[in-house]
Amino acid sequence: MRRIYFLVPDINVTNRIVDDLLMAKIEERHIHVIAKRGTPLADLPEASLLQKSDFIPAVEQGLALGGSTGMLAGLVAVILPPASTVIAGGVLLATTLVGAGVGAWLSGMVGMSVGNRRTKEFEEAIEAGHFLVLVDVSPDRVDEIEERVKKHLPEVEVETTEPRVPAFP
Repeated sequence: MRRIYFLVPDINVTNRIVDDLLMAKIEERHIHVIAKRGTPLADLPEASLLQKSDFIPAVEQGLALGGSTGMLAGLVAVILPPASTVIAGGVLLATTLVGAGVGAWLSGMVGMSVGNRRTKEFEEAIEAGHFLVLVDVSPDRVDEIEERVKKHLPEVEVETTEPRVPAFP
């Protein structure tokens, strides 16, 4: 999946674009709208905390860093006391898994409190009343969706396209 970002000037055009995306068989769970705080979105699919925060990238980074740290701690634990091979393998596996879990949990908590790095560049426009629409589509449909959006808003510039989107948000 790839995530497409584009700014829309008002709620009427946003409604028309979202309706057209739904007609194009894009599920509502793959369309996310971010607006200025307090703006009523009516029946538009509002972006959840997963899209508004840095939770997913933070968990990925914490998993890698925590797993590496846990593995190093396990290697040190295996080297220091004399231990059998079976116990050493278990210690190494356990410390790696615990480190990865703790790292993912801690960094996920931090990521929830930090705004999404990808949407930072749009904050000024959102505060000015524009709507940021995020659409998750398969890579082969990116051009088709961009054309559908331009049909409603010819001057729209697709701001950015993420190379990949996690499967579970």
